Amino acid sequence: MNNSLTNTARLLGAGLRALLVLTLVTGVIYPLVITGIAQGLFSDKANGSEIKADGKVVGSSLIGQSYNLPLKKGQETPDPDLKWFQGRPQNGLGSNSVNTQYKLILSGATNRSGDNEELIQWVKDAQAAVATDNSVPGYKVERSDVPADAVTSSGSGLDPHISRDYADLQVHRVAQQNKLSVSQVQKLVDDHVEGRTLGFIGEPRVNVLELNIALKALLATN
Repeated sequence: MNNSLTNTARLLGAGLRALLVLTLVTGVIYPLVITGIAQGLFSDKANGSEIKADGKVVGSSLIGQSYNLPLKKGQETPDPDLKWFQGRPQNGLGSNSVNTQYKLILSGATNRSGDNEELIQWVKDAQAAVATDNSVPGYKVERSDVPADAVTSSGSGLDPHISRDYADLQVHRVAQQNKLSVSQVQKLVDDHVEGRTLGFIGEPRVNVLELNIALKALLATN
């Protein structure tokens, strides 16, 4: 009887020691090591790929932002603020109906097929709007000039980048709205074009937030 109790106590003690060791290794040491490596080698990515302006964090290089005017009375969808470069349609940006103190970023696509009539109409309406918004005296944009990323959202709806073509399309409008020369605004775009990942993945692109931060800085000097 005593031997049985002793063996049970030993097994319980061994199990408890194993639990404590595994908890220490997997619950404390491992997370600290991985966090230290991430902060040491990839601090920017580990902290959310933050973008700073005027000494404060204004966003992430991984998540798109909207540049809209305040809602007018009776409006459900705000008008774009045309003095800024506009990003892709952000169907993934939603609102939080539970805790209304904050707005959550909801990731997701429209989940409609290419022949969906509603989606086709959205694209046509968006093409017409982009062409109209970016047509200024001396520079007319045709619907056929509008690139695909200007009228379609990404799979997540949160894409922070636009194509080089869409950025170029907006240059004349941004220049006119801000009373800048076309060459000044075009140089901003040229300076912010990112090449293909690893030189062969994807297409050249422009981060809209970083471009608008540069635009704001340029406006401050004029």
